[in-house]
Amino acid sequence: MQDPNVAELKAKYEGHQFDESRFVMNPESMAAFAKACGETQPRFVDPSDDDFQAVPSYPTRFHGRRALPDDFPMEIIRSFDGGKCVEPKHPIRAGQTLIARSHIHDIFEKTGRSGGMMFVVHRMEFYDEDDRLVSIVDWKLIQKHQAHEQKEEPGAKETK
Repeated sequence: MQDPNVAELKAKYEGHQFDESRFVMNPESMAAFAKACGETQPRFVDPSDDDFQAVPSYPTRFHGRRALPDDFPMEIIRSFDGGKCVEPKHPIRAGQTLIARSHIHDIFEKTGRSGGMMFVVHRMEFYDEDDRLVSIVDWKLIQKHQAHEQKEEPGAKETK
């Protein structure tokens, strides 16, 4: 597969929603996640607390049906996770049904010591039943340009 043209990809895919999923907020799961993160505040770990809510990073555990648009020219098997960024907007409460809408937020290139790489920012926006934005999760996928992946190690010799 030839390395894609980033400007063309941005023009075609950036901002276009390609997935929508629904998730019901389970209090036991919310509390367990918070505890696993090391949280101790009752509002995050005790479902009986009057202000019980999910920790801000809780939406990172959810994934839609698709990581990328169907015809997006990136091989997930050749990419790696560049991390997640969470922007909480409103508390997430037990029992809520959240609607997560996914789109490509950004596509860009960088060159580092290991060569050129393409970065794709997959954005999931989580809305409550009133269509109020409660959280944004950006997931960065990174893929090395193919030309750099096929380079031989310095000093490597072909054996026959």
